[in-house]
Amino acid sequence: MGDRLTQLQDAVDELATQFVACLHYIHKHHDLETLGPTDVVRKKEKKEGEPPDLEDQDVEPHPSAEFKAGQRELAQDLIFKEQQIEYLISMLPGLENSEKDQEQTIKQLEEELNIEEDRRKEAVKEKEAVQARLDNVIRSVKRP
Repeated sequence: MGDRLTQLQDAVDELATQFVACLHYIHKHHDLETLGPTDVVRKKEKKEGEPPDLEDQDVEPHPSAEFKAGQRELAQDLIFKEQQIEYLISMLPGLENSEKDQEQTIKQLEEELNIEEDRRKEAVKEKEAVQARLDNVIRSVKRP
């Protein structure tokens, strides 16, 4: 798994994908009922020799109970994903710390970093000194 921010971004991307899937399901499987007394369901007349139109194939109505069950399941999936996102947001660092606390932590970490950098520089100097001594020893050894 990636870091928390990457997990959050992945979850948001998945939520967006689920939104698109929900819209597609509703568009594809809604019933062809009218909303008002003046509404009319359009039916396109097909001309011979024309390939079937994609819009004609778009709607495949499901029975009302099945359609409602599908909507309920999709809604539950959206709610679950939203709860995952809320959890990931709550796990992000800094929400429980003030800006001043975060600045103090950063300063402390910078001090620790400087101390470790000094130790690293000393170790490099020591390594170079040991390497120079070793070179002198190797050069002073004569072949038999």
